[in-house]
Amino acid sequence: MTKKLIAEFVGTLWLVLGGCGSAVLAASIPELNAGIGYVGVSLAFGLTVLTMVYTIGNVSGCHLNPAISIGLWIAGRFQRNEVIPYIISQVLGGLAGASILYLIASGQPSFEIGGFAANGYGIHSPNQYDIFSVLTTELIMTFIFMLIILGATHESAPKGFAGIAIGLGLTLIHLISIPVSNTSVNPARSTSQAIFVGGWAIEQLWLFWLAPIAGAIMAGLFYDFLSSETVVES
Repeated sequence: MTKKLIAEFVGTLWLVLGGCGSAVLAASIPELNAGIGYVGVSLAFGLTVLTMVYTIGNVSGCHLNPAISIGLWIAGRFQRNEVIPYIISQVLGGLAGASILYLIASGQPSFEIGGFAANGYGIHSPNQYDIFSVLTTELIMTFIFMLIILGATHESAPKGFAGIAIGLGLTLIHLISIPVSNTSVNPARSTSQAIFVGGWAIEQLWLFWLAPIAGAIMAGLFYDFLSSETVVES
């Protein structure tokens, strides 16, 4: 169990450092009139998950996300007594990743904390989408992400390709939803950035726990229904 929790800590650290780091450090570089933009940030998030699936998947299952751990439990793929320890490790790993990112970013003389890739709605949404749009986006995107994970890791799925499907799935989710909510689908990722931003980010953090967890639970129940065998009586 200790090795599993360490793996989840390191994996979530990498997700936050790689994904949020790309948004904070590389999305836009005005001095060079360059930057990786939304597409680059989306790829960065997908690549963090893809690389970790093949690095720690055999140790902890590579959840990196409280909503995913809960969804896997609902779907009967994860032990209930491991859910809370996993969530604690994921949140702490995310905070560690955000701390490293802050140490790097604050080394620039003109650095200001700003949004620090935090998630938000209303005036704090990248394109100022309202709370209903953000709630809907986070709910549906997590629902689909959870379905992708459950399908790609099913015993009947092609072996060895789960990381690719999950990583590309997360990339697509970011391509769709960064303009709406800055894309969470992960309470640990949202918490890590909100702690540093404070104020409005903490006040709005509830949505980025509620919507992803609700979406993952819905997906867990739905996939259990889809994959259950139907017995036909003669």
